[in-house]
Amino acid sequence: MEPITILVVDDEQPIVDLVANYLRAAGYSVYCAFDGPTALTLARSARPDLVILDVMLPGLDGIEVCRRLHQETDVFVIMLTARTEEVDKLIGLSVGADDYMTKPFSPRELVARVKAILRRSRPVAELTASCRPILQFEALVIDSERREVCWNETLVELTPREFDLLYALARQPGRVFTREELLQRVWGRDFLGIDRVVDVHIGTLRRKLEDNPAAPLLIQTVRGVGYKFVGK
Repeated sequence: MEPITILVVDDEQPIVDLVANYLRAAGYSVYCAFDGPTALTLARSARPDLVILDVMLPGLDGIEVCRRLHQETDVFVIMLTARTEEVDKLIGLSVGADDYMTKPFSPRELVARVKAILRRSRPVAELTASCRPILQFEALVIDSERREVCWNETLVELTPREFDLLYALARQPGRVFTREELLQRVWGRDFLGIDRVVDVHIGTLRRKLEDNPAAPLLIQTVRGVGYKFVGK
């Protein structure tokens, strides 16, 4: 069995060395990069299972690197930043990051989060074997085996997390899910990030699937509770 591979990207070598040493001690194979373009090149060649990615990078910032990674791969991403504002976290999460840590951070906690993310193995995907492989509504078709979504007969590109969230909602049309329930079903019980990540991904799904995202018909907000999928 091949070792799990992690790519660590930061322009500060002491941080890269520290994180890499802790990850290697935990049994992971580690690649390192110090700028955005090199990170993308390494990710394409090494195909890591997870990327630890600083936001502020030379050449190409971490937000753009994360966005491009998720156009090409399903890799997990933990973002690092020296900034503490919640808006920075939400920007990172909106391009597909799975978790977020603010500097300075405990390398032991970082390793714990790495283990928690890798342990998830996409919780929703595990349910598909015992469920209908295709969910079909008026204009929406969700193929759980191919992990493909068609809206008005057009294939829609979703990140793995967006697909899992849509599938969790669409499996039970009309049921209201709280953010906490969606976090457990899609991100897993070990998720340590902020619950606003659900809102960010719902917003992205609406922009991709709704004719008018400002007045959504497919994924509706139940004020004070959470969200529900309205299938037709």
